[in-house]
Amino acid sequence: MNGKLIVIEGLDGAGKTTQLGLLAEKMGEGTRFITFPDYQSLSGKIIGEYLKGVYSGLDELDGAYSASCFYAVDRYISYKTDWHNDYKGGTNIISARYSSSNLIYQMAKLEREKWDAYYKWLNDLEHRKLFLPRADAVIFLDMPLEVSREFLNKRYENEKGSLDLHESSLDYLERCKEAADYAAAKENWIKIKCTRRKKPRSINDIHTELHKKIEDIING
Repeated sequence: MNGKLIVIEGLDGAGKTTQLGLLAEKMGEGTRFITFPDYQSLSGKIIGEYLKGVYSGLDELDGAYSASCFYAVDRYISYKTDWHNDYKGGTNIISARYSSSNLIYQMAKLEREKWDAYYKWLNDLEHRKLFLPRADAVIFLDMPLEVSREFLNKRYENEKGSLDLHESSLDYLERCKEAADYAAAKENWIKIKCTRRKKPRSINDIHTELHKKIEDIING
């Protein structure tokens, strides 16, 4: 019997990695925590180069489909070499990002009238061609773009890094939010509002709601 596959999604700066770490501290045996991309793998290194602009820019016609393949292969390698046996053996998997990330970041590169065709193509690629398991639930951390952008800037100030190809364009991230709303409606994602009265909720407040929803999914 397969375990449950639960995905935590959100735009850059929404707090996915932070929340995954808190969940790992709280939840006991029978659960594995993974994140994508895996920058330490061979496929992850290709993604790292892509995000530095080595292969293509955001506006190139082939960008959405070629980059989707990079990320899909990274998930395929991870699944086959790392968590396949655990998942098939009943272990619950909680992942920061998954196939849903292509729906946000790659679909946003396309014109709106092409989203339906891309959606069908991606599902065929990842779940019928590569046989990646479908998520039992996707939980989207719905952080307003202006707030997540501020968190991103603070992160890179502290880490002395720089915004990558996706993070550096505000217009592009706005399109990503539109794509996320499209995908959320299409696939019935669970949304967690990360602000209250236009102010960010605390990390622990969001975590309490997130943990409760995950427990309900696992026990449901």
